[in-house]
Amino acid sequence: VIQVKVEAFFAFFHSGTMDKGGPILAKVTKILGRTGSQGGVIQVKVEFLDDQSRSIIRNVKGPVREGDILTLLESEREARRLR
Repeated sequence: VIQVKVEAFFAFFHSGTMDKGGPILAKVTKILGRTGSQGGVIQVKVEFLDDQSRSIIRNVKGPVREGDILTLLESEREARRLR
């Protein structure tokens, strides 16, 4: 079962902007670890479905595993790596 997550839902409606006119789908290729003050955020590496050569690191709140498909409303910003 492919699980689709909407990232930064309220940020999109308050800002009123999306890059390139619509949401972008990305597949989780690797779980990098947990971050946040209580470990509630998971840092993942994602690969874009429309451009398989391009991958970035994102932070995801909530349950996620390898193979999940994320709906990214903003695809240019990359999360800082865990130390």
